[in-house]
Amino acid sequence: MSAEMIQNALAQSDTSALIELLEDKTLPIEEVQSIYNAFKSDKLLVGQVAMNLSLRTSVYERDKEYSPIMVSLLIDIASNPIDMGARWAVAKNPHTPTEVLRHLSNDSINLVRALVAANPSTPSDVLEKFFSDEKIVRDGLSGNPNTPVKLLKILTDDNDKMVRMRLAENRAAPSDILNKLVNDNDPDVSKAAKANLGERG
Repeated sequence: MSAEMIQNALAQSDTSALIELLEDKTLPIEEVQSIYNAFKSDKLLVGQVAMNLSLRTSVYERDKEYSPIMVSLLIDIASNPIDMGARWAVAKNPHTPTEVLRHLSNDSINLVRALVAANPSTPSDVLEKFFSDEKIVRDGLSGNPNTPVKLLKILTDDNDKMVRMRLAENRAAPSDILNKLVNDNDPDVSKAAKANLGERG
């Protein structure tokens, strides 16, 4: 879609056309910003902008798509009270700045806190605080490369298979933890720990 068509959709407040545009992760980030700035109080569009930022961000290629505009949008959306779903998308985005993640770590919605707990950009002191949070939040710690080792050691004995599974797949988990998980009574956990150790040579 041309810039002119985008401007027309903005001028006519054509929300369905704008939502369709935001479903495309190749939409120039400047256009995403224009849409957000024009519709900050529209719950649907704020949520769709947040989803667009998620779509264009890869956890594995964290530098890809990084831009000052993206960071500025993430900061703004995090403090926009209109949509919890938008804060959810900001909480899991690896480009979200540390101070925003700190702010979201106190969010009243446990899913937002859980996504902050799983975000590889969240600093270890915030992660440590989450260890005494409710289970859905605590569970995010096992797969996070920044989680302090002393907490990972406690999580090796967690009753929840998925917690041990994420721990077995955690690339930052020390070898002694993985060696313990190799002997886990769940074959999937054991297999994941073996694979993780194998990748280290």
